[in-house]
Formats: sequence, structure tokens, C-alpha cells
Amino acid sequence: MDNKPLKNNNIDLEVAKREFLKTNKNKKLFIIAFLTSISFISGIIIKNNNFSISLINDNNLNSDSRVLGHFPFNETPSENLIQISSNILVHKDMYKSLLKMKEDAKSEGVYLVFLSGYRSIKLQEEIFYSLKSIRNQNASERAKVSAPPGYSEHSTGFAIDIGDALNRETDFEVEFENTNAFKWLRNNAAKYHFKLSFDRNHASVDYEPWHWRYEGSIKALKIFEPSNRNFKN
Repeated sequence: MDNKPLKNNNIDLEVAKREFLKTNKNKKLFIIAFLTSISFISGIIIKNNNFSISLINDNNLNSDSRVLGHFPFNETPSENLIQISSNILVHKDMYKSLLKMKEDAKSEGVYLVFLSGYRSIKLQEEIFYSLKSIRNQNASERAKVSAPPGYSEHSTGFAIDIGDALNRETDFEVEFENTNAFKWLRNNAAKYHFKLSFDRNHASVDYEPWHWRYEGSIKALKIFEPSNRNFKN
């Protein structure tokens, strides 16, 4: 495992596939894109007498800037990222907590596996629009299971998708909630500053028991402040 900060952002990331479990009623397998949030250009600022584009910033925290139920997030610079497993990057601020959580779960006979971490806005754009087209869904329908490009918790590096190493058929499935891994996370994740992003009570995004975000630093708390507020849906 390479725990050194990355020097560039040219890393091929595998796009996980989410497949529905086979049942008597449904035998088809569907590709589901990673769920994330869109980051959008919010304004123009003047700096050194030049105009530059600025993404959502702290001054906009008091406004509900959601699009299709997703909040905007900046893409973290590559120097903030650390490789935690094959083709999976996470923010350096949550690296140690994430590994500690995995090791502690293992000591109790629970085996967590990391499915997806950081994703660039460009990759999210490819996921959202290509799969939306394939599945013949409009933007609102697609946003239920995958955020538009730019409005992504994953782009911050503070979001992680987690599965059960002993039940890989539940990767990116609601059925993951029935695994020992999810039950352990539900009872212990908060100790390591991780929070379930999209629970069953979320009004705009489908339930995702596998998607957790880190809130163990001031930087992370500031980033997720809007989504922690009780906006009217």
C-alpha cells in the first residue's frame, strides 16, 4: 500500500458496476453509476486584476444551492489524495481513521472492503451522462442514483463506498444493509467520524447503505455543512 500523497491526477479509476441481486421476479443485471453530488460554477471573483471562475465557497453556505437534490462540492487537489487500495484514492485527512476503522472491524470478525473513493468531476460527468443515456432516464430519474457532474461528495475525497468482503454480491445494493459489515458500521462508524450520507429518510436520493462520508476534521465539517442543515425538501 502506497501511503504517500500523489503528485499527479492522471490515475485510471475503475468505475464500479452496481448489479441488482437476482430474484424470482427480476433476473436482469443493471449497471448503476456511483452516486455523487454536482459541483457547479457559482460566481466570478476578481484576483490580481484578472477574472477567474470560482466554485461554491463558504460565503454561500446559507443558501440552498442544491440541484436535483444534490449539493455542490469542489474537487479536491491531487496533493490532498492518498491511495488506500488498488485504484482507490481518499483525502489524506481521513486516511488514518478509515484504516483504523477497517482494522478494528477485522479484529471483531467483520471484513470491510473499499469500493470507491475519490472521483474527479470529469469522471462523474462521464458516468452520469453516459449511463443516463444507456438507461433512457431523464436527469431527475438519474439523479436518484447518481449525482450530476460537480455535485459530488466523492469529488471531495471525503466519501467512501464500503462493502462486505464476504458478501460481494451485495456491493452497491440495498441488500448490503443485511450484512455484518453494514450492521457493524451502523453501530461503530461514528466512533471514527463517518456518517451515512443517504439514509432511508432522504427525500431526493435513493437509500445507499454503502455510502459513508468523513466528518472528522474542520475542513470536512465545513464542506458538508449545507447538507447537514435541515433544508426544506
